[in-house]
Amino acid sequence: MFSKMATYLTGELTATSEDYKLLENMNKLTSLKYLEMKDIAINISRNLKDLNQKYAELQPYLDQINMIEDQAAYKLDAYSKKLEAKYRKLEKR
Repeated sequence: MFSKMATYLTGELTATSEDYKLLENMNKLTSLKYLEMKDIAINISRNLKDLNQKYAELQPYLDQINMIEDQAAYKLDAYSKKLEAKYRKLEKR
């Protein structure tokens, strides 16, 4: 009976030891995965900073484009009003 109990306890301790080894391996793999994710996050952050800097450098040109667009729209509106007035004047004849 003592030998069977010893075998049983040895099996239980071995199973527990294997469980701890499995947990240790899982923790190591999880740690490595988090390090990979950290590197990815750092790269994303760096790229985002670069994009923001490039956008800031382009901002004056974008503002100029918007101003030109506004002027062109105003001039086109004024021209279409003149053209409409001319058309109505010709239509009355």
